[in-house]
Amino acid sequence: MNCAFDELVPLEKLVPNPRNPNQHPQAQVALLAKVIAHQGWRSPIVVSKRSGFIVSGHGRYEAAKVLGLSKVPVDFQDFATDADEWAHLVADNRLAELAEADAGALKEVLGELKAADFDLDLAGFDANALAGLLADPPEPTPPEDFTAVDENLPTEFQCPKCSYRWSGKPS
Repeated sequence: MNCAFDELVPLEKLVPNPRNPNQHPQAQVALLAKVIAHQGWRSPIVVSKRSGFIVSGHGRYEAAKVLGLSKVPVDFQDFATDADEWAHLVADNRLAELAEADAGALKEVLGELKAADFDLDLAGFDANALAGLLADPPEPTPPEDFTAVDENLPTEFQCPKCSYRWSGKPS
């Protein structure tokens, strides 16, 4: 265990919140299980003392099932109201979604991990996601019908205030 927790709880005693709006696709759960198997637990599953439901950590709960774990680290939390509990459950998912990665910095870090022959699944990126992130962007090319620009192109100007017109035609 690499995280603080209140108690190791048998997995079968945990109750996922049946109204949790966040879904965990099989591919995400598989990556999370791989990370937990490699690094251990970095965050416990949070359970409400009020309702007894998992409030955050539904994905970790699913990953523990994939790994065949019998006990998982749990942090029991007090919530003053049902609304506070719901707000925590929703915010736990939503706040992570609001983060923005610096693509350049991310590419640099992932490139270093790849150069060190580190399994990039453990950084949460499968092969398809990595292909797009680590590829060099294509060189920009002008559209086929783009006219070459030079300094001898005739240009007409009109003042937006007084409508005076003049020409920038080459002499």
